[in-house]
Amino acid sequence: MQQGIESRTLRSIFCHIFEYDFSKSFYRTSEKLILAYQSFLRCREKMSKILVTGGCGMIGSNLVKRLVNEGNDVYVIDNLWRGKIEYLNDENNQPVIDLATHFYNIDLSIDGSCDDIVNQMDYVVHLADIVAGISYVFHNQGKIFRLNNLINTNVFNAVRKAGNKQIKGLIYVGTACSFPLTRQSSFEPVPLKEDELFPALPESAYGWSKLMGQLEIGYLEKECSIPCCTLMLHNVYGAPCDFEECSQVIPALIRKAINYPKEDFVVWGSGKQGRAFLHVDDVVNALCLALKKGWGHHWIQIGPSVCTSIKEIAESIVAISGKNIPITFDTSKPEGDKARCADFSKAKNIIGWEPHVTIEDGLRSQYEWIEKQMKKDSS
Repeated sequence: MQQGIESRTLRSIFCHIFEYDFSKSFYRTSEKLILAYQSFLRCREKMSKILVTGGCGMIGSNLVKRLVNEGNDVYVIDNLWRGKIEYLNDENNQPVIDLATHFYNIDLSIDGSCDDIVNQMDYVVHLADIVAGISYVFHNQGKIFRLNNLINTNVFNAVRKAGNKQIKGLIYVGTACSFPLTRQSSFEPVPLKEDELFPALPESAYGWSKLMGQLEIGYLEKECSIPCCTLMLHNVYGAPCDFEECSQVIPALIRKAINYPKEDFVVWGSGKQGRAFLHVDDVVNALCLALKKGWGHHWIQIGPSVCTSIKEIAESIVAISGKNIPITFDTSKPEGDKARCADFSKAKNIIGWEPHVTIEDGLRSQYEWIEKQMKKDSS
């Protein structure tokens, strides 16, 4: 990809720096040559080699596109368990990176699997983990805990081996699921703060596994002097995404609304449970800000201060569908933590982040994307 960027940049330069002298039938260079080449060298110096693990997922693919657009040399590791190669395509249906040289289908739970790749990078943004909808999470807790810990420790160990002379920074993505269950047991939540993370008592193995990653990256930063940052994300939604049986709540409900009446519009739990829903565009903004000024501040919570109930989400999706859909609440199904939302003041003060995408705009955009995908899949 770097070669591709350099080639395009050089072509642009040479189109402007050579002038044709028709009287003598040869090209002569102007003073533009020096200035243009100096500009090219400055551009090249600013280009960072960035590895994004889980780069074919919802967050990863959007981040990769943003980083490439900003002129970085971006590499992706993804085992395609939930992510898809086509998520890396641009509006012309072309991959934004050179898949032959910049994409690696690797199982990060295998020790040493990413060492050689990490050793060539300037920055690592570690998004890869095992997660899905609430049913999958609570029926596969041992597997999730084991694999996420293996994935994290293998990536972090590769960064350790590369050392601080090579790696300029490591970003890890944690989760609000790691906050204590006792702070998420009321339907009228008080916004969570970073200093409430301990004493630890996450509800799920997923929350525990992500918390272990936060602890390990803390030791890595202290012992190796590699700048690190952990962003604790609340419930992320947006496109592209998985919307099948193992999907998370918003895409699952959108799928049911589109399929109705062929599929019943059933909401798991009472619908009273709430989350601080966070659009993927806001997450990408947070990650890009963290790459610039998030280093050395331990963990930073990323999420809105508003808690939206699943009942409200379901009603909004029904309204967007334009259908007369009855909503059924299945209280025999798990609903997870009762409610949570974020005090994002630390994110605002340190990296200048705050959410911008409204839940209304985000839901409508995701509904349109899933509807388009479902029509495409059925044709």
